[in-house]
Amino acid sequence: MNLIGDHTDYHGGLVLPMAVDRSCAVRWVPNGGDRVRVRSEGMEGRVDVAADGSDDPDQVDPPWGRFPAGVLRALAGRGRAPAGFDADISSDVPVGSGLSSSSALSVAFTLAAAGAGGLPIGTVEVARAALEGEVLATGVPGGLMDQLTALWGVAGHALLIDCRELSARAVPLPESVTVLVAHCGVPRTLAGSAYAQRRAAGEATARSLGLASLRDATAEQVAHDPIARHVVAENARVAAFADALPSGELGVLGALMLESHASLRDDYRVSIPELDALVDAFVEEGAAGARLTGAGFGGCVVAIAAAPSGQAVLDRATERYRASTGREPRGFVARAVDGARPLGA
Repeated sequence: MNLIGDHTDYHGGLVLPMAVDRSCAVRWVPNGGDRVRVRSEGMEGRVDVAADGSDDPDQVDPPWGRFPAGVLRALAGRGRAPAGFDADISSDVPVGSGLSSSSALSVAFTLAAAGAGGLPIGTVEVARAALEGEVLATGVPGGLMDQLTALWGVAGHALLIDCRELSARAVPLPESVTVLVAHCGVPRTLAGSAYAQRRAAGEATARSLGLASLRDATAEQVAHDPIARHVVAENARVAAFADALPSGELGVLGALMLESHASLRDDYRVSIPELDALVDAFVEEGAAGARLTGAGFGGCVVAIAAAPSGQAVLDRATERYRASTGREPRGFVARAVDGARPLGA
């Protein structure tokens, strides 16, 4: 779940996410063959694909099986042995919420498939393989933030990730600050959104400026380009938020979150009326700040509030939103937890 810094990762920018207490688990056993068979709790159908990654992810049915198929193809290109296994997937990460349910699945399945194939693979390469698997599954050219966060998460901390350097610094979450998350009731579907067009527009601007990425652009260079302007301003907001977070400066943090949401709404144009209404509901009910989190086009809002009142703010905000929109929000108080790892037998 990203506190601040959306649509900056694939432009080589800065992000400040945290791994939250929702999880996806893949339980697997070798089957001695050359097929990978997968079941998923709560999802219809079973997946049966070649262990060597030769099955085209685009052709796999049911559609959720394209993620395992994409991961197997990505790992085959990294030398994974075509060892078959049977797997069961369970997850309590809300689907289509902007909380990275697809990345949770891809990271968990990458760790499982690498283990089943006896492939030694470092953390950054796990993230790259998981992302490649997602792109093969969906056609959406995402960034590495979600995968790296799922792997690098540190309990009680957010992560300041430099997506150009692929490095991270753990930033303490003070006990005085509560992080709240609520789904607006409109599912997010990136494959049907303008996500890829926004990315392409930003990359085109960087090329026109003779830059490797928008990470190197100045505010003056992009002042008249809303897409690029969001990226440059958001990087600055992430840095400021990371500086203010350890001391729990709610006034500063809240203002930065609201600026971020306004930029995502007005410049990057990835918000929807329901997300805007949920942000307003949080602020009206006492949150210091709120913003859409994730790619937008639906999904979740993240908010921060003073710790003693966090649950009450969440309850009042979701009730206000429900009354004003007729949508059914689903919210929770988020805890920062450690990242993904093999759990053993």
